[in-house]
Amino acid sequence: MSWTAERARVASLSRSRTHDDPDLVEARRNLKAERLADHVARVVAEAPPLSPEQRARIAALLRGGAR
Repeated sequence: MSWTAERARVASLSRSRTHDDPDLVEARRNLKAERLADHVARVVAEAPPLSPEQRARIAALLRGGAR
């Protein structure tokens, strides 16, 4: 699903739900994940190939590990 579709879902849910509604919270999380994935895909397409060490460091960041 594209991030614009997720943005529309957040907008729709936010009209009738409280800010802590589980469906709205999940939709916001999905929107952020889709935006991040879109950004990463664009950066990777423009960047030179990464070394194994660089890939490992970036993967650790995405997993929530230490920098």
